[in-house]
Amino acid sequence: IMSNETHDAIMTAIQTYSEENGKFVEKGVKASATRARKALAELSKLIKARRKEIQEVKNAAKTAA
Repeated sequence: IMSNETHDAIMTAIQTYSEENGKFVEKGVKASATRARKALAELSKLIKARRKEIQEVKNAAKTAA
């Protein structure tokens, strides 16, 4: 995955989490709690992937210098 795709996916997951968490907290929608937790799990995976991408770019730049 290219970094922009990962970044966009992270931002989408954050938006999903925010919306679903709001529905759960404000309206008590239990299904939204499940969707919020799913978004958080997806965020965790995406964040790890993005950290790896950043580190690879950083290391490549260090090698090239």
